[in-house]
Amino acid sequence: MAYDYDLFVIGAGSGGLASSKRAASYGAKVAIAENDLVGGTCVIRGCVPKKLMVYGSRFSHFYKDAVGYGWSEVEPSFDWHKLIDAVNTEVLRLNKLHISFLEKAGVEIIEEYAKFIDPHTIEVGDRKVTADKILIAVGGKPEKIDIPGIEYSITSREIFHLKEQPKRMAVWGGGYIGVEFAGILNGVGTEVTQIIRRDSILRGFDTDISSNIQEGMVKHGINFRENTNVEKIEKVPEGLKVHLSGENAEPLIVDTFLCATGRKPNLAGLNLENAGVETLRGAVAVSNNCRTTQANIYAIGDCIDKVNLTPIAIAQGRAFADTEFGNIPRSISLENIPTAVFSEPEGGTVGLTEAAAREKFGDSIKCYRSKFRPMFHSFTGADEKVMVKLVVETNTDRILGVHMVGKDAGEIIQGMAIAVNMGATKADFDRTIGIHPSTAEELVTLN
Repeated sequence: MAYDYDLFVIGAGSGGLASSKRAASYGAKVAIAENDLVGGTCVIRGCVPKKLMVYGSRFSHFYKDAVGYGWSEVEPSFDWHKLIDAVNTEVLRLNKLHISFLEKAGVEIIEEYAKFIDPHTIEVGDRKVTADKILIAVGGKPEKIDIPGIEYSITSREIFHLKEQPKRMAVWGGGYIGVEFAGILNGVGTEVTQIIRRDSILRGFDTDISSNIQEGMVKHGINFRENTNVEKIEKVPEGLKVHLSGENAEPLIVDTFLCATGRKPNLAGLNLENAGVETLRGAVAVSNNCRTTQANIYAIGDCIDKVNLTPIAIAQGRAFADTEFGNIPRSISLENIPTAVFSEPEGGTVGLTEAAAREKFGDSIKCYRSKFRPMFHSFTGADEKVMVKLVVETNTDRILGVHMVGKDAGEIIQGMAIAVNMGATKADFDRTIGIHPSTAEELVTLN
């Protein structure tokens, strides 16, 4: 049977963009459907605009830190509208750039919502098109917990478009999204209260990362309500009244309530059942090569809910295209994936947490850690600390995990990830000469 396209991609986020361009480079006839701006969550309302806001929020500390180095004290002012306008201007620029990349690659862009009619047929707007292979790359979306008054809350989608800077904000959720936005708003002068249902943030991270980041956030002025839950949000003349339960149940009055309690695959309206594509726990069910329960349909990225990171979606998309259109069969490993939390202070990690390593290897695990004041803060008077940690399996001397909290943690851990994936040992680190004076040298001098 002749099809309209060799490949039809649903969703022009990071994974969809990477796979469509790679497949087209092999000569495939490719179309991609997107009913929003091109770029997906990462570019439009995720990591890129968020990191720009992180940069903007950190200048407040520089003004204070400079005084200890001889600079005169100043009274800075912050313009929320200028930052938001600059961020959204950059987002629109990147949207146009990604469109131009698709056009240059020969990928047809269809600005419509796509849904399945059958395993080879898709409805896009008022058209019906067919494709030999179809790739689902629709990403995820924020999920709100259904409580009274939740309609008064915003999510990470809307925070980039707030017309006014909140004076008081509540953040519900202790994951990386809630932690990062709490730091951003605190950095620009908003009074932030973070509500978490457990006693610590960043569940799933090494405990030394979560505890040191939370300790640093408290020092920077963020208020925590641990072991506390939200029962109701009520609109009152003073703003939003947040009714709580648990250990710290005193109600809060805030201007803005950010719901950062999780994300879920963005599958609504795709009509997956028409194509025989099954789901598992709300995500598209796939095999190790990202093939769905329908042989010609694949899925990548956040919609399969494996490891929800932009570089993973990109790697999965390229591996799919190489395998199916480039005759270069390959898959990607989900082991030892580095990641960072752009909080204040910043965290970076790769490999196994101490708890996971001990569960897998028992008493053969030894941890090396150090906590110290970074040299930068010798004159600032700020109570800042850096934490570095190695998790080592003593029978092989292999480093199973590297964890860090402090300035540039993400940049440093990226390099450490190469070592961990190559199977570096503690002896390899010990033989490595450090760059002095630097924070990163502590990782090769731990004993």
